[in-house]
Amino acid sequence: MANIADHFDGPVTIAVIGGTGLQSLPGFTHVATVKPSTPWGAPSAPISILQHPSPSTGKPISIAFLSRHGLHHEIAPHEVPVRANIAALRSIGVRTIIAFSAVGSLQEEVKPRDFVVPDQIIDRTKGIRPFTFFEGGMVGHVGFADPFDSGVGAVVRKCGQSLEGQGVVLHDKGTVICMEGPQFSTRAESNMYRSWGGTVINMSALPEAKLAREAEIAYQMICMSTDYDCWHSSGEDVTVEMVMGNMKANAENARRFVGAVLDELSKEEHADLVAAKHLVNQTKFAGSMTAAPGRSAAALEKLNWLFPGYFQ
Repeated sequence: MANIADHFDGPVTIAVIGGTGLQSLPGFTHVATVKPSTPWGAPSAPISILQHPSPSTGKPISIAFLSRHGLHHEIAPHEVPVRANIAALRSIGVRTIIAFSAVGSLQEEVKPRDFVVPDQIIDRTKGIRPFTFFEGGMVGHVGFADPFDSGVGAVVRKCGQSLEGQGVVLHDKGTVICMEGPQFSTRAESNMYRSWGGTVINMSALPEAKLAREAEIAYQMICMSTDYDCWHSSGEDVTVEMVMGNMKANAENARRFVGAVLDELSKEEHADLVAAKHLVNQTKFAGSMTAAPGRSAAALEKLNWLFPGYFQ
């Protein structure tokens, strides 16, 4: 670790946020560890800058990696400093995030160790997690009808499908129920979520996806089923041992899947998508609702840190 730099000056456009079971990306070269500070505090962990050769040019491509729950998984889902995480990643140049999450399955066909690339979310958090950059004297509204980025999602699905003969079982759409936690669901709740059409359940999709959208970052989650939630007729209650056992058993497939996505996104043909050019300025217009006399100095200071030149 003595040779790892504490700063990085090159472009870093893609980030991976690792959840339970994906704490690192073996095979990538660790070239720097950066510790950005933000107006919303420090991120969950130092951000690792990793490099791997571009599959098309052979030149090194830089990736940011952030452990959502801390380096030792010490941060509970409701304690994750999501605003700091997203702000820190944007500040170093990130415009596309691949988020990884362990999930419980709410449908028979989604078996433990299967992967799901979701396209929708239902919010069952309880409002205790800070979920916007717009507050305290600045109002902003961004669209969230489709919570995951369709372009990045298409790339992720293509990569997952290419691995289906190598042990990866993929479900290319689904609805995530994001619950508060840290306790797991009751049986009554689990059956209710099934009746709503929920595919999988986790504790991490929100407000991460909402804040990424506000930050003009293209965001897609990859979910790995670790258990059937407690609705299942097997009668087995969800346990940490069950979750971690399946994560460990399928860790290589998870790393292979994420690695394939990063390789594909590194190709020049995806440059505009990865730079999220389709999202540029959406937040500038979203924040124009509050007239200049009503904008507080404190809110403007934070927002101008995140979006230089957007708000005066």
